[in-house]
Parts: sequence; structure tokens; C-alpha cells
Amino acid sequence: MGFNFRDRIRSIFQLHDTPHRLALAFAIGVFIAFSPTFGLHLITCLLVAWAFRLNKLVLITATFINNPWTIVPLYGFCIWFGSKLMGREIAMPQIAWNELTLSGTYEVIQPYFWPFVMGTLVAGSIAAVISYGLIYWLVVRYRAAEKKEGEITPHE
Repeated sequence: MGFNFRDRIRSIFQLHDTPHRLALAFAIGVFIAFSPTFGLHLITCLLVAWAFRLNKLVLITATFINNPWTIVPLYGFCIWFGSKLMGREIAMPQIAWNELTLSGTYEVIQPYFWPFVMGTLVAGSIAAVISYGLIYWLVVRYRAAEKKEGEITPHE
């Protein structure tokens, strides 16, 4: 049994919460998905949901935009974007994987660290704002359609 993102989004529209709170939870989840705290997204979602009393399902669903299929392009874009924001030109590193040591890893990663952080935070903020507006609009539209569909119209 697989995870169906589209079905999960539809289930969000049916939750008993305001469109604002659902869109806010989704937007924060998107921001967390972009965040540089790789490996801590689920824990971050649960802490944010608890601290702000937001829906865990919505937060976690939004973080699924960062998954094994999207992580390389997403973080790759964020490194590129962060380097552009910082006015840096960064080339792909040439890594001798069989000779890589712990101290060597630091030397390879170091030029990419701040562009990565800058790119993930700025791109995540932009994506969060866009997703807030989109989810808010979709929830309102879905609920209006459901309400209209549920109304009984007399036949003449």
C-alpha cells in the first residue's frame, strides 16, 4: 500500500479546521521540507505542531515534497540559488570518494555550507508563502463546492 499525495491533500480539505490554520500548517510544513535540517524534518514537524497546536497530518504531508526522489534536485537548486544570492560562483566538486576522510569531507562541504543554508531558507520562505495562498484558496474552493453540492434544490 503506497502513499498517494493527491488523496492526502484531499483529506486535508476535509479536516475540521479553518482554511487559515490548514494553509498555515501546510506552509510551515513546506518551509520545513526546504530547511537545512536534513534528517530532522519529522521531529521538527511534531514539535511545531505541538507548540502551535497545528495539525500534524498537514505539516507532515507538506514535508513530503522533500523525499528520496526530490531531495537531490531540491537541495541542488537551493545550493545554486544560495550561491547566486550570495554572489558566489560555485563549481561542482571533484571528489575522490575512495580517499575521502572526515576532515576531507569538511573541506569539500565547507564552500557549499552557507549557500546551502541561505538557499534553503530563502527558497523555503518563498515556497511557504506560495503554498499558503494556494492551499487556502483550494480549501475555500473545495468547501464551497461541497456545500453547494450538499444543498437540496427544489425541482419545479
